[in-house]
Amino acid sequence: MLRPFRFRCWQPSPSVPGPEVRSSRVRPFPKMATAGDELLLPRLPELFETSKQLLDEVEVATEPTGSRIIQDKVFKGLDLLKKAAEMLLELDLFSRNEDLEEIASTDLKYLMVPAFQGAFAMKQVNPSKRLDHLQWAREHFLNYLTQCRYYHVAEFELPKTKANSAENNTADSSMAYPSLVAMASQRQAKIERYKQKKEVEHRLSALKSAVESGQADDECVREYYLLHLRRWIGISLEEIESIDQEIKILRGKDSSKEASTSHSSRQDRPPMKPFVLTRNMAQAKVFGAGYPSLASMTVNDWYEQHRKFGALPDQGIAKKTSEFKTAAQQQDQEQEEEDDEQAVHRAREWDDWKDTHPRGYGNRQNMG
Repeated sequence: MLRPFRFRCWQPSPSVPGPEVRSSRVRPFPKMATAGDELLLPRLPELFETSKQLLDEVEVATEPTGSRIIQDKVFKGLDLLKKAAEMLLELDLFSRNEDLEEIASTDLKYLMVPAFQGAFAMKQVNPSKRLDHLQWAREHFLNYLTQCRYYHVAEFELPKTKANSAENNTADSSMAYPSLVAMASQRQAKIERYKQKKEVEHRLSALKSAVESGQADDECVREYYLLHLRRWIGISLEEIESIDQEIKILRGKDSSKEASTSHSSRQDRPPMKPFVLTRNMAQAKVFGAGYPSLASMTVNDWYEQHRKFGALPDQGIAKKTSEFKTAAQQQDQEQEEEDDEQAVHRAREWDDWKDTHPRGYGNRQNMG
């Protein structure tokens, strides 16, 4: 009689000490999944592709970001990516003991989940929670960059963390102006990122049709997803720079609001009497307050005072046209008389000078 064959799961010996170590080539046996887990496992590609499609729709949408349609897509994408991130943690798909070459080509795309979360977080519109959204998006972008830096996807410098940025701010506060060398290096880095971005987009457009149709081999699929990873590295670096600038502006705005509230509380106090500062009492007695005089009356008071004494011309009433004509004629006659007197005076002086100075006086060429 034949004995029934029994399957037996392999278990490590409890007598072997030390932590669990993964081989660089052989993956450990996956955990036994329940019926519910088996239903969730095939949904990971669907979650990723749906969230990616939603992000593309949000990026190219013509509606404003604050519209209901866009915000619904943003919330849906964040929910799908949250489930995908939890599923990646349960599956333990990526390990620190592995290199980039050991990750399957179809699994490389799941490294972009934190970058997608940061991109969706930047699209949220809520002024009261804008600072929290920015900080949350920065954490996701930084998580993605750290993961790509560990797997050596591309060569780049990680942005500063909160601790490093605080130390650098205290060190840079002593400098009056930013370093020109640092500004030049940042500009050169932006130019290099822009060139790499254009090159990556050109290569992606060439491989997109073959990969999406399923006709590409494993090498093309791997190159396609690696190009996507490098593209999102550049996007994450740019987004973190803009996030840092916006966080600085928002914090400055909050501090100005606090200062305005404190200033308004100070304005509630009774006003103080004006006073003039001088060096000492002796200087004030000799030189005065430092300026000619203080205003003793307004313009209206001065006008009323002169109007009472009749010191204003015609009390503001315009003259008649005939009076203006006669005054103009008299002024012209006086001007002509003055001109005649000046001409007669100059003629007399010229005659006197000719009497005392004969013709040719001063002409050294007619000496004889």
